Amino acid sequence: MVKTFWELRKLSESSQRTYARKINFLAKHVNLDNSLETETFILQLSNASKYKLTLLSAYTWYCKANGITWVCPRIKVRSAPIVVSTEERIDKIISAGTQKWITIFSICKHGLRPDEVSKITLRDVDLERGILSVRTSKLGAERTLKLKEATLLNLKFYIHKKRIIELNKALFPNPDRMRNMWNRCRKRAYLNFLDTEFLKIRLYDLRHWFATTEYLKSRDIFHVKYLLGHRDIKSTLVYMHIAQGLGSYSEDYICKIARTVEEAMQLVEQGFEYVTEVDSVKLFRKRK
Repeated sequence: MVKTFWELRKLSESSQRTYARKINFLAKHVNLDNSLETETFILQLSNASKYKLTLLSAYTWYCKANGITWVCPRIKVRSAPIVVSTEERIDKIISAGTQKWITIFSICKHGLRPDEVSKITLRDVDLERGILSVRTSKLGAERTLKLKEATLLNLKFYIHKKRIIELNKALFPNPDRMRNMWNRCRKRAYLNFLDTEFLKIRLYDLRHWFATTEYLKSRDIFHVKYLLGHRDIKSTLVYMHIAQGLGSYSEDYICKIARTVEEAMQLVEQGFEYVTEVDSVKLFRKRK
């Protein structure tokens, strides 16, 4: 096992933890030096194909580290459909956490992957201008984002309360802890509001929500590509299709009107999208 963990050091910390857990799991059930036994055990599991694929990938690293000749079988993985929740439900889940987790999840609402949030250091944040430099994840592209005012205030309070002065030390916990706390918060939200939709919202869905709503506001797919840190535009195009589908459901929108330029500017700053003009009154909408 020592050889395997040494081989895993080439991966990101998140991938190292994931594969180490999977290898330890397999070691409890099979003889890892017997590739046929291990492969048969994985393929016969009743878990989803994506989970099996992760086990196979982890075992590939074990074989590589220990000089075992084995050809990884190909299995089809069906991607689950992306479901974009409403901001109202997302905010109710976030509010079920402590101030620390409200800060973390609010940053996740800016389209960051959990792994990217876990890498944020004091050096990455311009607290005066509210600019966040996002380090790359999953071979993605680095980018800079403007934090919302409420998120920036929460972040300043968090840094001050924790007396954080080290520039290169990670500000937040690892992705596993984030996901575990998110699951606890969404369960609290479900118990408070008795709405099963809360239980369906994953932490990663905040990124999907951000991408979709950002496209609805800007209608600029390249702008969304940059904000998400995608290297391939194909990864971003899916949000264009989701946004087009959401446009059919008017009940998912809050509608407001503007009679002056100042009122229109305020609505745009709040994320509202211009729809049309009726009787000299401009109509705006924003997804709930």
